[in-house]
Amino acid sequence: MPEDAWAGLADKFADEAYASVKGYVRTHVMHQHLLAHLPPPPAAVLDVGGGAGHQSLPLALAGYEVTILDSSPAMLEKARHRLEGLPEVDRERVRLVEGAGQDAEIAVDGRRFAVALCHGVLGYLDDPEPVVDQLCRCTAPGGIVSIMTGNARAAAVRPALERRWEDALASFDARTEVGVLGVQGRADTVDELTELLEQRGVAGLAWYGVWLFVDWLEFGGTALEPGDEAELAAIAAVELEASRRDPYRQLSRVFHLVGRKG
Repeated sequence: MPEDAWAGLADKFADEAYASVKGYVRTHVMHQHLLAHLPPPPAAVLDVGGGAGHQSLPLALAGYEVTILDSSPAMLEKARHRLEGLPEVDRERVRLVEGAGQDAEIAVDGRRFAVALCHGVLGYLDDPEPVVDQLCRCTAPGGIVSIMTGNARAAAVRPALERRWEDALASFDARTEVGVLGVQGRADTVDELTELLEQRGVAGLAWYGVWLFVDWLEFGGTALEPGDEAELAAIAAVELEASRRDPYRQLSRVFHLVGRKG
C-alpha cells in the first residue's frame, strides 16, 4: 500500500462523487439527521476520517466548531482548498489534523468533543472496533456519536440491479464487495454497531437509511442530472423521508447510526 492510500482517489472521491446526485443526497440527508440530534452551536465536532469535509464544513457554516481528522494528506489538502471558499469567520472555526482514526484520542491531545462523526470510514477497515472505541473515548459525557457505513443486510441490492445474478445470490451472506471507487469495502449491521457502542457507554438513539431510490436508479442504468436544481431538491426530499421509514431504510445500502454517551 502507498504511504497515502487515498492520494490516487482524492479527486474521484472529493470532486466527482460529491458533485453527483448521490453525493448531494448523502450530504443533505445526513445533515438533516444530524441537526435533529446535535446540541446547538458552537458545540465542538470531531469528524474522524472527515476527508474533504463535505459533511462537517456545513456544520461549521451553521456555527459549530469543527476538527477534521484524516490520515490522508491528499484528502486534507482537498479540505484545505474547500476551506478557502468559506468566509473567514467560518474558516476560523475549522481545524485540520492529520492522524489515523485508530489513534484519534492521541491526535487530538485527549480532548473531548460534544459530537464525534465517522462517516464512510468503517467499511474500509477489517475490524471496526478500534475506531468505534476511539470515537467513544473522544466524546464527552452526554455527547453524540454518529456513524455511517455499509448495510450488510442490503448487500444484494447493487449486484441485482446491475443484473449480476450470481453475485447477487452470493451477496445475501457476504460482507465485502468492490465499491464504486474500485476499492474493497466491508459492511456492518445496525445491531452489531449498536452493541459496540453500548459496550462503551453510548446508547443508540436512532438509525436511518441514506441512499435508496438514487441507488436503484443509478445501478439500473438511469442517469441523474445534478444540474437540475428543482429535481435535485425533490429527490433529496423523497430520500430524506425514505431514510426515516421502514421498510425503506432497511433497503438502503448505507445506514446512519446515532448514539448518545451516558
